[in-house]
Amino acid sequence: MAMIQTINLTKRYGELMALSNLNLEIEQGDCFGFIGPNGAGKTTSIKVLATLLKPTWGEARIDGLSVGPVNARRVRSIIGYVPDYFGSYDDMVVQEYLEFFAASYNIHGDKRKQVIGDVLDLTDLAYKVDAEVNSLSRGMQQRLSVARVLLHDPKVLLLDEPASGLDPRARIEMRELLKELHRMGKTILISSHILLELADLCNRVGIIEQGELKYNGTMQDILDRAQTGAVLNVAVASRVEQAAQLIRQLEGVTAAEVTNNHIRISLDTEHKDPSRIAAKLITEGFALTRLEEDRVNLETAFMRLTKGLVQ
Repeated sequence: MAMIQTINLTKRYGELMALSNLNLEIEQGDCFGFIGPNGAGKTTSIKVLATLLKPTWGEARIDGLSVGPVNARRVRSIIGYVPDYFGSYDDMVVQEYLEFFAASYNIHGDKRKQVIGDVLDLTDLAYKVDAEVNSLSRGMQQRLSVARVLLHDPKVLLLDEPASGLDPRARIEMRELLKELHRMGKTILISSHILLELADLCNRVGIIEQGELKYNGTMQDILDRAQTGAVLNVAVASRVEQAAQLIRQLEGVTAAEVTNNHIRISLDTEHKDPSRIAAKLITEGFALTRLEEDRVNLETAFMRLTKGLVQ
């Protein structure tokens, strides 16, 4: 049974279709990356799953429970939701912040003290326990948001742009924290614009555009869909121009440009096997010193598979 499931999930705001018949299944233990431009429907989807927004029609389920008013309290005990903003907590220190939310989950006494200590250690914030919340850096505030939602040990984490606005060090720290939570068996749905970091974190990816889910599958599935032809970087010991001219005559070669004594070769989809390039050069007496294929990454896949349209 899927840990997160949506069935024809739709949300309209008047004439605006924010989410259109979203059908999605995320299995227990998955780390699912939700990708799309601003206005694509990512935040709307997450808010519905977090019981904060009622869909126009369709259904969402968390661990088999239908998300809605009847099951809202039970669903909230299963999920941890981190929005893309932190909020304002004037004159509250980290300890008080976590005490407040632990009490909201009916965690009291020695158990509360233990749980707060555990989440502070996990998020590497124990040394900030007496610091004012509003004095923390953006990165520390985001880690504190994660600490907050871990207090009741949820099965599912819903993270809306958790790395937004973070500096490089804070992004790395956040990514390592999420990797640890994934290793702990949490099911994670994360939306982000930092696509290369999602590629390093997620085992499954969905691409949404104009409220519609365009692609959904493993990371390799998405990359394979976006792979059109191949691009090779080739180097030979000498006679670079002659080697490039030889390659241009081969079937399936759409371009062979010489740059800094390297040849950049573009191959069409039907002739993208690099071995025949190597074999031809060696047969003709060229000393091959490098042959490397450019691989499609998640950013390239996103650009190729979407049109850049927003609502």
